Amino acid sequence: MTESSAPSSSVAADPLLDALDDAQRVAAEALIGPVCVLAGAGTGKTRAITHRIAYGVASGAYDPKRVMALTFTARAAAELRGRLHTLGAGAVQARTFHAAALAQLGHFWPLVVGGSAPRVLEFKGRLLGQAAERAKVRVDTATLRDVAAEIEWRKVQLLSPAEYEQRLPSRGAPGSLSVEQHLALMQAYEQLKDERRSLDFEDVLLATAGMIESEPSVAMQVREQYRHFVVDEYQDVSPAQQRLLEAWLGDRRDVCVVGDASQTIYSFAGASSEYLLGFERRFPGATIVRLEHNYRSTAPIVEAANRLMRGREGALRLQAHASGAGATFGGRANAPGAGEPEVTAFPDDLAEARAVARRIRDRIDAGTKPQDIAVLIRVNSQSALYEQALEETGVPVRVRGAQRFFDRPEVREAVHTLRAASLAPADEPLFKSVSDVLRSLGWSAQAPDGPGAVRSRWESLNAIARLVDDAPAGTTFRAFTDQLRARAESHHEPTLEAVTVATLHSAKGLEWDEVYLVGLSEGLLPIAYAKGLAAIDEERRLLYVGVTRARRRLELSWARRAGGSRGDREPSRFLDELRSRIPGAGRTPGGEGANRREG
Repeated sequence: MTESSAPSSSVAADPLLDALDDAQRVAAEALIGPVCVLAGAGTGKTRAITHRIAYGVASGAYDPKRVMALTFTARAAAELRGRLHTLGAGAVQARTFHAAALAQLGHFWPLVVGGSAPRVLEFKGRLLGQAAERAKVRVDTATLRDVAAEIEWRKVQLLSPAEYEQRLPSRGAPGSLSVEQHLALMQAYEQLKDERRSLDFEDVLLATAGMIESEPSVAMQVREQYRHFVVDEYQDVSPAQQRLLEAWLGDRRDVCVVGDASQTIYSFAGASSEYLLGFERRFPGATIVRLEHNYRSTAPIVEAANRLMRGREGALRLQAHASGAGATFGGRANAPGAGEPEVTAFPDDLAEARAVARRIRDRIDAGTKPQDIAVLIRVNSQSALYEQALEETGVPVRVRGAQRFFDRPEVREAVHTLRAASLAPADEPLFKSVSDVLRSLGWSAQAPDGPGAVRSRWESLNAIARLVDDAPAGTTFRAFTDQLRARAESHHEPTLEAVTVATLHSAKGLEWDEVYLVGLSEGLLPIAYAKGLAAIDEERRLLYVGVTRARRRLELSWARRAGGSRGDREPSRFLDELRSRIPGAGRTPGGEGANRREG
């Protein structure tokens, strides 16, 4: 194993390397052979891997058309493409596993099987409903969603139907279905899918890997096309994705993986950090680089994160970077006003939501931008209470994971109208061309008063207007609308001037100046259905992700009672572990009526 955290002094200076710290630079210089970058939260992993790719291209080590950068969401892939383009490596492919597999399947299917590739189902729900009718099984929508999740889990775990049936007693059938009904429904789904020449998203991975493994000509072409692979968020890889990666690689070793075992939060969907932690066993002599300088968060927040993960397998020891170097990379280790995270206990959920909303209102009035604040929740059902409380205080809200920005009716209308208008010649400044169209749709430079649907529509149109400010000088009206369409296709959403309410899962990969982690009680975090050590550890990692989203300020809270309930809750066990360093953690509020900040 080669493990290093400092560059060789003999390396020639290069602008792409000068932008990196010592450990990031080691990762960027390790261009050939297996490389594993263990990158903690806020340590600049995206910077490291994009500069590594760009340096490989600039130095001639890589043909950009033979490099594949892989990640797990369309948004993350779009960010990689944007950064690589800025660094002069725009010809490099940056895709999700599914997008890369789908492109290859579409290309090779006519050559190997004949005819066009099968249609890919966007959603399983409709076909599952028809399968239920065929199997004569009565089932509600919620149970259908759970059956769909089981289908996905079986496939990404590479289990045959018979192997899945053997495991089913320990997992249990969804909803009120019997084991026999569940299996009959899954079988009917597969039969209908085959009859209609359709594939689901998991089939795409499996079919592509199978085609490469069974067809030497396909394997030769794929491996000739792509010589170097970079895999981001490698802790989230599933057995099906790992199988596909191995099929792409063949017997080659030019792969760089980047991940953090402490941020493995999708085990329930088949993700496994074992591939990240076992990388060196599969690739003896691999270069191992540890990124532990956190450039995102203040020192107290970093220390809280370290305490939470201390002693856990694969946990990195984060170090808050000093303000001088941090300023170079965006860190705020010694930012003015940085204090210890605080825990507040409340008598009930409503009191908690209203107090958090008032606190956020005060912070906005003091100059914090709404888009720099987030409220993080464990489950979607907590969202409505915080949306209402924030709207009551006049704070604009966006719910992450709800309707996507480019799917909103007013946004679709605006993009369509802008595209049509851009077809005509225009000699006017870009902002005037865009604003004229948006004004025709009801936008104005002045925001309407109060919350509600009118304000929400204005926020959407205003977000499009603000994209003009980000456009490079000389951007034409047509080019601007082309960029809008590309954003829509990649789900690259603009920043809205609103406080974000998001689940801990959907907050992964994001960051805010100020984060309010709410509902930190037993039964919510860890969630009530988390049974066993592995499930509890997953909940711990979720909290770690939430903590490390905060740059400057982190506030944590919990409530003794749910609305209308007489039974008392207990504070999350994770708060109790942090008691010695976080004021108020683990204490119980002294009185029923007071919303009391403890510590």
